[in-house]
Amino acid sequence: MKRGICLLLATLLSTPASAAVSREAFAQPLPGLDDAQQLERFFHGRSLFRQAWVVAPSRDEAVDGLGPLYNRISCIACHPKNGRGQAPASEQQPLRTMLVRLSLPGHDAHGGPLAHPVYGDQLSESAVPGVAAEGRAQVRWQEQWVTLTDGERIGLRSPRLSFSELAYGPLGNVRTSMRVGSPVFGLGLLEAIEASTLQALADAPKPDGVKGRVNQVWSVERQRLEPGRFGLKANQPDLRQQIAGAMHGDLGITSPLYPQQNCTPLQTACRQAASGGEPELDAVQLGDLHFYLAHLAPPPRRDRSKPEVQRGEQLFNQAGCAQCHRPRLSTGQHPLYPLLPAQQIEPYSDLLLHDMGPGLADGRDDYLASGREWRTPPLWGLGLLERINPGAGYLHDGRARTLEEAVLWHGGEAAVARERFAGYSRQERQELLEFLRTL
Repeated sequence: MKRGICLLLATLLSTPASAAVSREAFAQPLPGLDDAQQLERFFHGRSLFRQAWVVAPSRDEAVDGLGPLYNRISCIACHPKNGRGQAPASEQQPLRTMLVRLSLPGHDAHGGPLAHPVYGDQLSESAVPGVAAEGRAQVRWQEQWVTLTDGERIGLRSPRLSFSELAYGPLGNVRTSMRVGSPVFGLGLLEAIEASTLQALADAPKPDGVKGRVNQVWSVERQRLEPGRFGLKANQPDLRQQIAGAMHGDLGITSPLYPQQNCTPLQTACRQAASGGEPELDAVQLGDLHFYLAHLAPPPRRDRSKPEVQRGEQLFNQAGCAQCHRPRLSTGQHPLYPLLPAQQIEPYSDLLLHDMGPGLADGRDDYLASGREWRTPPLWGLGLLERINPGAGYLHDGRARTLEEAVLWHGGEAAVARERFAGYSRQERQELLEFLRTL
């Protein structure tokens, strides 16, 4: 029976080479995942990631417990095709694959953001029957223009956030940060990069005013501060906590890491709502979700031998982009999964915090990360985003509609690299962008 299951699942995963550039390119498992038990875990984790959770009580107790407050009903809803979410195009459009973080000035007991006493650490725009959703967020865009050295003018849009229908009173002196869903492939490989490697990258001397540092964040399971590597500000220490935190904040699903409902003390109806179990996502389910996301493969690079791509890569390096977007890293040991250690990977990231200047600042601290600092996002898979998530945009809040806009928003430690890019000829800029599209 096991052999039959193995053959069946292996057949399902044996996709042609075209899958690497298809709309399923972000859904492929790491090479070597061929054991029957591993494949079953992979598919079970995938089903949980795609699962539409329902309100408790339900006939299917394995997938009930949505809310009481939530943003979407499934993980895949914010990470379509395992890729990027999208910012709304206008004030009239809802935040379907985007959320708004909330906090007050100051820090919690572990040095993290200080949650709003009434609304928590993110705005929940949906709720189960009998519970009031927290409110609505609207995004309005403002356009500014920059002129490059050769005279080309590029429009850059920036978001303006407002709130309406606030059900629990005014927000007051709140800090906000808009975030679109990030790609979820390659996370296990990033988890296997050792903390010593991250610290060595931070300590290495860098030109052009580039620095970079490791965030130190609270581990819920181990009750201590550890290096951060996941999240847009590197505010999660490991993939398991990243998953459990998203399930809790985005879907209102409790887990062994976050066993309490996502209700603040003043949200009475929320606290009295029915539960889908204690916890609603049990340890086995959380483990299978972790297994699935840890074994999603980053798509391979393409068209390396094209002359214009090779020239673009040289220009990328000459501009100084590779100081933060490190092309190659090595994985170390992983405590759970034997496929992940001792691999040479090409994430184009150092996973460090960098000051990106006032233009991209959200003004919201997150452990050691200041309101101007962001983790260097991995660039692998960048060239397939337009195909898999059309119109998704780039940067933490989806403001950049093109790769060129994304580069031109760079400031702070990336200001010198940005100016070099702006000073390239139009052909040189296009070659650099063509290189990015092969990642």
